[in-house]
Amino acid sequence: MVGTAAVAVAPRLAGCTPYAGPYGALQAADGNGLRLPARFSSRVVARTGEAVAGTSAVWHVAPDGGAAFPAAGGGWTYVSNSEAGAGVGGAGALHFDASGNVVGTTRVLDGTTRNCAGGPTPWGTWLSCEEYDSGRVWECDPTGSTAAVARPALGLFSHEAAAVDADRGHVYLTEDKPDGRLYRFVPSSYPDLGTGALSVATVTAGTVSWLPVPDPSATVAPTRSQVPASTAFNGGEGAWYADGKLWFATKGDNRVWELDIVRSTLSVIYDAGALTNPVLTGVDNIVRSSSGDLFVAEDGGDMQLVLLRPDGTLWPFLQLLGHAGSELTGPAFDPSGTRLYFSSQRGPNGTSPGVTCEVRGPFLP
Repeated sequence: MVGTAAVAVAPRLAGCTPYAGPYGALQAADGNGLRLPARFSSRVVARTGEAVAGTSAVWHVAPDGGAAFPAAGGGWTYVSNSEAGAGVGGAGALHFDASGNVVGTTRVLDGTTRNCAGGPTPWGTWLSCEEYDSGRVWECDPTGSTAAVARPALGLFSHEAAAVDADRGHVYLTEDKPDGRLYRFVPSSYPDLGTGALSVATVTAGTVSWLPVPDPSATVAPTRSQVPASTAFNGGEGAWYADGKLWFATKGDNRVWELDIVRSTLSVIYDAGALTNPVLTGVDNIVRSSSGDLFVAEDGGDMQLVLLRPDGTLWPFLQLLGHAGSELTGPAFDPSGTRLYFSSQRGPNGTSPGVTCEVRGPFLP
C-alpha cells in the first residue's frame, strides 16, 4: 500500500498572508453570534427541531453538507444533509422566493445514514453521501417531487464529498478515513450515474494516475484496500470542481489540495503544519465563489469560514462565537452569489440543536 501522498507544498503557500482579505476586518458579533465584515448581515433561516418559518415541518438534526439550486420564479432552494445515524439521516430543503423569503421546506431523502457532505450536479440534482463503511451516494431532486435514487456504481465506502467535472463528464469522490482514497467515477452514459467505471488515484512525484477499483460494491474488501498501488489521503473532506481543477480538503493533516486535471498534477495549496500560527484548522466543507475564492469551513478550530484566494492569501470571512464543540457545515451560495448559507451542526456549545444561517452582502463578483 502506498502511504499518504507526499507532495511538495505549492510555492504560493510561502506567500500566504493571513488576514489580507478583500472584505476588511471582522466586526463585533451580531445578534446571531456572527462576526462578519462591514456591510454584511446575517439571519437564522432554520433551527433543528423547530418549525421552518411559514410551515409546520421541523428542520432536521445535524445539518451538514449543502448546496443551492435555482427555482422557478426567480427563487432558489438550499438542500442540506442530516448526519444522523441508524437510518434517520437523509436530507431536507429550504425553499426561497425571489425576495429571499422562506416559503417552504421539503424532505428530499429519508431512511439513510450519516449523510455528511456530497455535491451539486450541473444538471440540478444533489448527490448526498453517506459516511460509513458501506455508505452510498444518493441522487436527490432538490424539489422533493421525485424520489431519491441510490447510485451504488459510485462505490460503497465512507463517502464524504462529490464534485462533478462537467467538462469531461467525471465525478470525483473523497473518503473520510485516515487511510481514505480519492476516487474518480466515469459514467457509461453521462450524465446518467447508474453505471460506469470507478477508479482510484495513485500519486507518484506529484503526478496522478487512475487505477480501476475491482469491486466497487466492496463485497470482500474495502475499496480503499483493493488497489495496493493507490495513495492514501488522511481524512478526505469537502471537494469542489471548476475550470479544470479539483480542490479537496483532508482533515487529518489540515491540508487543502489542488488537482490540475488537464496536467494530472497534484499540489498542496494550504498546509496548516507549514505555518507558525495557522489561521485555518479543521478543514472541512469547501465552496468556490464566482470570484474564484475558496471558502473553507472549519470543523472545530475557531469556528471560522476562511477565504483561501488563488494567490494563496488567507483571511477569515466569518466567525461564529459561542459554538465551540460544533462545526461549520454546508457552505453554499445562492444563484446570485450574494447570499451564503451554512450551518452550525451542533449549535451553541456543541450540545444544542443545529442552526442554519444566511449571510448577505457585497461578495466579489
